[in-house]
Amino acid sequence: MANNKSAKKRIRSSNTKRLRNRFYAKTTRNAVKKLRNTTDKTEATEKLPKVVALLDKLAKKSVIHKNKASNLKSKLTKHVNKLS
Repeated sequence: MANNKSAKKRIRSSNTKRLRNRFYAKTTRNAVKKLRNTTDKTEATEKLPKVVALLDKLAKKSVIHKNKASNLKSKLTKHVNKLS
């Protein structure tokens, strides 16, 4: 257990960041899943920029790796372009 003031504060702040990161990661995963399950081209085209922005934000804050964000964006763009 933490013995000094700064260690106790670090535990509190890291827990807060962990919960925030979990929330944003889960929100983004759900958005990606909804976009993948979309079969309508116009709806998917509307959703894609929002999902890409979420992925970029997570990569910028190091919640996910930048290459993972890039791979997801690429696959989602291919999926949207393949829809008829």
